[in-house]
Amino acid sequence: MTALEIAAAVRAGERSAVDVLNEHLARIDDRDGELNAFNVVTADAARAEAEGVDAAVAAGDDPGPLAGVPLALKDNMCTRGIPTTCSSKILEGWQPPYDATVVTRLRAAGAVAVGKTNLDEFAMGSSTENSAFGPTRNPLDISRVPGGSSGGTAASVAANFTPLGIGSDTGGSIRQPAAFCGVVGMKPTYGVVSRYGLIAFASSLDQIGPFANSVADAAAMFDVIAGPDPLDSTSIRDYSPDASAVLDRGVDGLRVGVIRELSGGEGSVDGLSADVLARTNEAVEVLRAAGAIVSEVSVPSATLGLSAYYLVAPAEASSNLARYDGVRYGLRVDAPTTGEMNTASRTAGFGPEVKRRIMLGTYALSAGYYDAFYGKALKVRTMMLRDFAQAYENVDVLVTPTAPTTAFRLGERTADPMTMYVNDVCTIPSNLTGHPGISVPFGVGDDGMPVGVQVLAPALGDELTFQVAAVLEATASGGVS
Repeated sequence: MTALEIAAAVRAGERSAVDVLNEHLARIDDRDGELNAFNVVTADAARAEAEGVDAAVAAGDDPGPLAGVPLALKDNMCTRGIPTTCSSKILEGWQPPYDATVVTRLRAAGAVAVGKTNLDEFAMGSSTENSAFGPTRNPLDISRVPGGSSGGTAASVAANFTPLGIGSDTGGSIRQPAAFCGVVGMKPTYGVVSRYGLIAFASSLDQIGPFANSVADAAAMFDVIAGPDPLDSTSIRDYSPDASAVLDRGVDGLRVGVIRELSGGEGSVDGLSADVLARTNEAVEVLRAAGAIVSEVSVPSATLGLSAYYLVAPAEASSNLARYDGVRYGLRVDAPTTGEMNTASRTAGFGPEVKRRIMLGTYALSAGYYDAFYGKALKVRTMMLRDFAQAYENVDVLVTPTAPTTAFRLGERTADPMTMYVNDVCTIPSNLTGHPGISVPFGVGDDGMPVGVQVLAPALGDELTFQVAAVLEATASGGVS
C-alpha cells in the first residue's frame, strides 16, 4: 500500500495504525541486519504514537493526512529524548531537548516515526560509507551503495521498511540516493521547509525534503512539512504550497529545457554514463509526447558548480562544526589543558571525511587565501544564479540526469575523494542557487540498477517539479502509453 492508501484506511477505521506499524517493524527486524539503514529503531515510542492515532480515530477525530504512516527520520534531525548522532562518534548518545520543526509537523499529521536512519557523518558524503556506525547497503543489490548522505532513509523507503522518509540535501543528498535506490526524492526551494532542528552542515545550502515510493506520497509529505516557521530566520514567510493539487495537470504547453552542460552536450561535464543519458533522453521525449515544448538551453556556470561547492560547503562546515569542542555536549576526551582536550576530542570524534572538509574549509577562509578561494566561489555562485535566471526566461523547468551513473559498488570510490565528489555534479547547482529539484525513477541502466531523472524549477517552483515528475512516473510505471 502507498502512504496515502495507508492513511486513508487508518482514518476510515479500516486498518489499525498499530497493526500497520507492527508489519513494518517486522520487515525492519527481518532485513535491517544486512542493510544497516537504521541507527536506532524506536519501537516502543512508535507504538505509543500509533496507539494515539488509533485512539483519535476511535474518538471520531481526524489524526491527520498521514495517519498511521510509518516514517524514517535521518539521524541529523533533532528528536527530543531520542539519540541524534549525525552518524558521528562525537555525538554518540546525545539526546536533544527538543524536536525539529519537521518532526513536529509530521507527527501532528499522524505519521509514526519508527527510528533514526544512517547517513554519511554530518551529511558529508555520497555513499553512506562515511558513517561511524558502518555503511548502509542498497536494498536492490547489497553489494552496492544506496547513495548519500541520506542513504539510510532512501534504503528504508526502497526496502519498504517505511513508506515515507525524511532527508536533508546540501549538494544532492536526497536526490542522488533516491536515484540510486529507485525512489522519489525532492529538495525544496531554500527556505520553504524549516531547518530548525536540523544539525547544520552548510547553513546556506542545507534543505530538508521527502522520500517516498510515489510522487503523490512525496507531494503529500511535502505539503505537511512546507510553510513558514518563526523558529527559522531563513524561512519564507508567505509561501504555503499545495503540491498534491497539481499532480494531474500534465505538461501540455509547458516549456522544458535540457541543460547542455549536464546532459552530454557540447561543453558538458565529464563522467555522465551513456545508459543514464539514454534514460534521460527518453524521459525528455516522454514529456515532448505529452505536449511539452522541449528545447536545449545553456547554463555555462553549471560546469563550475562542483568546484564552487567544495569551497563554500567546507567553509561553512568548518564554522558550524567548531561548536563540537568537548565542552558543551558530545564526546569529551580528557587532557591536561583545555586546548589539548579540544584537540583530543575532535581527533577521536570526527571521521576522516569530516576532518578533510574541516581542513579544506578552514584553509579557504584563512587570511591570505579568502579572496583567492572562498571569495571566488561566491562569485561563481552569483554567476550561477544569473545563468539559471536567464535560462528560466525561456523555459519553465529543466531536466537533467540526477546522478552521472547508477549505484556503484561498496568500497569502489572510497580511496579517491574526487571520484566520489563527482557523484553530485548534476545536483549541486540547485543547492548553490537555492532552487527546487526532484528525482524520479525512470528505467534502469545497463547493470539493471535504477536511473533517476531530475526536474529542476526556479525558486518557489516546487509544485511545478511535482507536476512534471507525475507525468514521468506515470509513463515509467506503465500508466501512460
